[in-house]
Order: sequence, then C-alpha cells, then structure tokens
Amino acid sequence: MIYLLALLIGIVAGLRAMTAPAAVAWGAWLGWLPLAGTWAGFMGHWIAVAIFTVLAVVELVTDQLPSTPSRKVPVQFGTRIIMGALTGAVIGTAGGMMVGGLAAGVIGAILGTLGGAEIRGRLAASFGKDLPAALIEDAVAILGALLVVSMVV
Repeated sequence: MIYLLALLIGIVAGLRAMTAPAAVAWGAWLGWLPLAGTWAGFMGHWIAVAIFTVLAVVELVTDQLPSTPSRKVPVQFGTRIIMGALTGAVIGTAGGMMVGGLAAGVIGAILGTLGGAEIRGRLAASFGKDLPAALIEDAVAILGALLVVSMVV
C-alpha cells in the first residue's frame, strides 16, 4: 500500500510540482505522517509547511499564465521528478520503505507529467480553451494529494 501511495503522490507532483510537498508537509505537521525522529522530520516543521504552501499557491497562479513554459521542458520536468522523489521518499519513510517510496515517487512523477500534459491538452481542446482544463487539473492535484496523505497512517 505504501508503494501505491508513493506512486500516487508522485503523480500529483507530475501534475503540480509544489502541491505534493505542500500536502506532505501539512500531513506531517498535522501528525498524519509518522516522521518524528526520521530524516524526513523536517517536513513537519511550520517553516517547511509555510514554504511549500507559498510555493504551491504561486505555482497554481503562474500555471494559468500563457507565458508559463511546458511541464515537459527540462527544468520543469526535472523539478517534478525531484519533488516526486522527495515526496515519495517521505511517504515511504512513514511506512518504513524509503528507497522504494523514492523510486515509486519518481515513476509517478514521470507518469503524472506526461499523462497530465496529454489529458490537459485533450481537455483544453474539447473546451476550446485551456483555463477550464487547468482548473480541473488543479482540483485533481489538490484533492488527490489530500487523499493520499490522509491514507498513509
């Protein structure tokens, strides 16, 4: 189950790179993720919660701008993979399987990045504009992240 949750949080990172760590940080801070005394304990500190929350909100806003580059360019793709690895490893640590969680998070981030781009493109084409597709993707990422984090314990 932990590997599946790590894969899913990686998919969230592929959709919205900063939503995944923000959700994991909130989960750790609220005590949903047992991370105290582990390398990932920093995720439960209020500073991590604040930083990742601000980054997630900024990402949600900038994603709507026409000048935002594709998620498939190297910097964007790399960031999503790194955040998938981090959040997958944190979820894995909560379940005692850090390395497997990291690997599942990376795979999920790749799937989320490529699959999310494809699905959003098709939704945007069907709507005739990108904004509704972007807002649906935002909702899926946020709700998915909350669901994953709440299921770890």
